[in-house]
Amino acid sequence: MCRAGEQGVVLSRYHKLAGYDWLAVPVVAYLYAVDRVDEIPLVADARLRDELRDRYRREHLEAIAPDEATEYGAAESPKGRSPKGDCVQLVGEAYDRKIYGFQMETTREEDKRFVAAYNDQRNVSHFNLFFRNCADFSRGVLNFYFPKSVHRAWVVDMGMTTPKQVAKSLTKYARRHPEVRFTVWEIPEVAGEIPRSHGVDGVMESLVKSKKYVVPLGVFYPEFTAALGVTYLVGGRFSPPKDARVVRVPGVAGVVAGLE
Repeated sequence: MCRAGEQGVVLSRYHKLAGYDWLAVPVVAYLYAVDRVDEIPLVADARLRDELRDRYRREHLEAIAPDEATEYGAAESPKGRSPKGDCVQLVGEAYDRKIYGFQMETTREEDKRFVAAYNDQRNVSHFNLFFRNCADFSRGVLNFYFPKSVHRAWVVDMGMTTPKQVAKSLTKYARRHPEVRFTVWEIPEVAGEIPRSHGVDGVMESLVKSKKYVVPLGVFYPEFTAALGVTYLVGGRFSPPKDARVVRVPGVAGVVAGLE
């Protein structure tokens, strides 16, 4: 549980990180790869992003994501180099993409039960892209608090849980349960020279929108392609609310405190 002065954590499932199934990362570090709000840069390029990530990893996450050995050996390169793989997803996510937060109020008793339940389980990775990915972890967490609030999309996502489906399910659940306090907010991508992020698509949506896939399908399987298009238009579309409150860097502390 959060103690006085702590601003919450981001829980997520990662792949091949010290054998854990999920990890908890301080929310400011997850977004900006720094310890305090007053250290967040207003503008960043790829070099600064990578330096902040590697510095935070060396200071706080060395046991989870240790240096990768270099070809010259430890004597000539005592620090090694930043490891490859999913460790870059642990911190500094707001440099690479815009982030939407879908927030629902919980009670302290519910939070205590959640913490106890997840700490009691074996935290050993069984990552699977199709059945135990990071979106499946979010689905399990949300269904712990709000049973049957999030479900797979067997048609539009072909049974695979996606981040977009989680957000869509949660939004529908909140509409059916107005007694649940539900808010949506947006954390912009940090300004700078890093390429801007794009919207997230579901499985079928990716097929329908991509000329690389839809054109060959349309030529060889026109009826099937038409069915995909209709299915997507009827049940596959979802966009975050346009009136989501934008949380800019100087105001981050006021919002992350609500993620306790």
